[in-house]
Amino acid sequence: MAVYQIYAIKYAGPFTSSGAFLMWHKDWEITAKRNYYIWCIKGAGDTVIVDAGVSPMLAKKRNLAGYVNPAELLSRLDVKADEIRHVVLTHIHWDHTSGVGIFANARFYVQNEEYRFWLKDPIANRPPFQYVSDSVSQAYLASLEGTNRLVMLNGDQKIFPGIECLLAPGHTPALQAVAVNTEKGTAILGSDCAHIFRNYREDWPSSLIVDLVAWMKSYDKLRAKASDLDLIFPGHDPLMTENYPFVAQGITKLA
Repeated sequence: MAVYQIYAIKYAGPFTSSGAFLMWHKDWEITAKRNYYIWCIKGAGDTVIVDAGVSPMLAKKRNLAGYVNPAELLSRLDVKADEIRHVVLTHIHWDHTSGVGIFANARFYVQNEEYRFWLKDPIANRPPFQYVSDSVSQAYLASLEGTNRLVMLNGDQKIFPGIECLLAPGHTPALQAVAVNTEKGTAILGSDCAHIFRNYREDWPSSLIVDLVAWMKSYDKLRAKASDLDLIFPGHDPLMTENYPFVAQGITKLA
């Protein structure tokens, strides 16, 4: 089976908030930090990007601290964004999908249920969901519907030898994690199934919950799939920048 390397790419941050944002209904009195990431999977002669980050336009609008265009960061890995052919979108929140236009020639992999909720369901137009949405990137994805650049997945599916998308709902209706075969074993890019490592270790979700029961089942599923708990990577933990080998400014090697 193909063996891959995984890189964390910090494109913005750090940001601070109450710890309760990262540990649901805990740590209200603690100030906690988080970063914004995309991930790069390299190996077997190909490159797969997980999540698209934020576009320069939206970063300016939201005044994102520490923002660097994901295309610039990828160039530090000798990866050209306009040559990327495969981008997995874990879920359709603004900080994970706004940058889809950066990958002008990519095929996007998204769960069918996730896509249908955010782009078709009237409930997604209600204020709590609009708060985490980005209409520009959603329109971009809608323009790809029916073409070979938008791949709708229905549950768990291997997209390459050694790379499998795993349905892991809870944070959103159909968030997907990505299981990757590495030298250390099966690693999981869990995105916002957990914001920080503590979520997995303490069996406690982060915030923005659409289905708490499903979230707990997703934890069970990802822990069973990973070769080791330390190989399940969350969506926003600064430790992915601080505790892993430095590759280039803003980039660390996770596995």
